[in-house]
Amino acid sequence: MARAGFGRALAGAATAAAATVAARALVARRVPGGAERWERTNHRGEPVSMLEGPSVAAGLTAGAVTALDGRVGAAAVLATAGGAAFGVVDDLAEDTSRRTKGLRGHLGALAHGELTTGGLKVLGIGATAFVAACVRGSRGREGAGGRAFDIVVDTALVAGTANLLNLLDLRPGRALKAAAGASVLLAPLAPSTAAAAGPVLGSAAAAASRDLAERDMLGDGGANALGALVGVQATGLPRAARVAVLAGVVGLTVASERVSFSAVIDRTPALRALDRLGRRG
Repeated sequence: MARAGFGRALAGAATAAAATVAARALVARRVPGGAERWERTNHRGEPVSMLEGPSVAAGLTAGAVTALDGRVGAAAVLATAGGAAFGVVDDLAEDTSRRTKGLRGHLGALAHGELTTGGLKVLGIGATAFVAACVRGSRGREGAGGRAFDIVVDTALVAGTANLLNLLDLRPGRALKAAAGASVLLAPLAPSTAAAAGPVLGSAAAAASRDLAERDMLGDGGANALGALVGVQATGLPRAARVAVLAGVVGLTVASERVSFSAVIDRTPALRALDRLGRRG
């Protein structure tokens, strides 16, 4: 990463961390709809707050404005805000008495003319990802066909990454670690979007203590926003690499319908050690 890019990333990290902490303190003083509306039960059967989600989304947005400029910055803000907004709608309005789960379940409901909150989230995040991809634009000069291909790939990459990160938000700190790790790996490979690593790392660091202590969780709003920004960062990769990453995202998403990520992580010593790092015993 060039010195200027590193400086923007550092500024974005500081802004994102500060905004995440400030937003969490603000919503704690005046909880929209009351604290109970944001409370869920975690894997231990204990209460946990989803207020982390909008707080992280606020931090990511503020950090993206600081770290990124031009088309990339606008795309990052659009994708992050879209992921947060439609994710929060699903968090708060989902009919928990029904068993419509997973991407396949929500798409199946849509195919039968039924719009679940999860289906609305799929459509909404897909639409905002498309707008973000159009704003981001093509990096090639191959004509209309090449530009259209870039937009399709970038749309799927942003929306798919937003969904995939949400699938990981099942244990304390897991989604935060995954987003931070992916962003660090992408930074040297995608120089034009490398500064996006700053907001991702800043917000993740600011939210980590409460998440790992099992007081907060990202929920769909936070996880979708975080994944969307990582997806925008991935749009800085060369075209072939973007297609390869998209194939991996699609493959993992399809696998999640049949395989438990938690079970795979628990069976793999290195992944299990990383997953439990910083968590309660």
